[in-house]
Amino acid sequence: MKHQEAALVCFSGGQDSTTCLFWAKKHFSRVEAVCFTYGQKHSLEIEVARKIAADAHVPFQVLDVSLISQLDASCSLTHTDIAMDQEKPADSYPNTFVPGRNMVFLTFAAILARSKGIFNLVTGVSEADYSGYPDCRDTFVRSLNVTLNLAMDEQFVIHTPLMNRDKSEVWELSDQLGVFDLVRTQTLTCYNGVIAEGCGHCPACKLRNEGLKKYIERKGK
Repeated sequence: MKHQEAALVCFSGGQDSTTCLFWAKKHFSRVEAVCFTYGQKHSLEIEVARKIAADAHVPFQVLDVSLISQLDASCSLTHTDIAMDQEKPADSYPNTFVPGRNMVFLTFAAILARSKGIFNLVTGVSEADYSGYPDCRDTFVRSLNVTLNLAMDEQFVIHTPLMNRDKSEVWELSDQLGVFDLVRTQTLTCYNGVIAEGCGHCPACKLRNEGLKKYIERKGK
């Protein structure tokens, strides 16, 4: 049986996916979350995600797709011996890019959702304020949406509520949803595995903290 008012959120426990989780709770009567292990250095994010989902009374499941980490030896998020790019190289993607990650996540999420009769998928990707990852683009999501529908002869809808929001606008959305403090103090966005404001110097922390500063300054006007 299809549940038109149900959604499955790709959930990592970070700022973006946590904001999306509560966005989904506002827009759908039934929400579930799926988290992925993909060989990432910091398994703490799984426990952070599990706790946030539990506190939000959202069913939570973890899928192991760690095979991804065996396919590319150049990613600093899955290989501890590789120094992390602090800036995007001029002629390539930063080595924090995990090739195919969002494609794999959404594909497995769709298979899982179908088994539950869920056909709305929610992901926190954004092309407005990102680190140069090609699988965060709207064109990619739209293409994959069509492919999933053709592959399974279903009508999935992939929702990307953050697609056109920069980080300050993501903070604003979390505030509008009433979870600004939760996102600020309980989420894990940092590439070095530090909860809340993070290490302060990795690319994810810089993006998050600059967005927070911009939003607080704008809100104060």
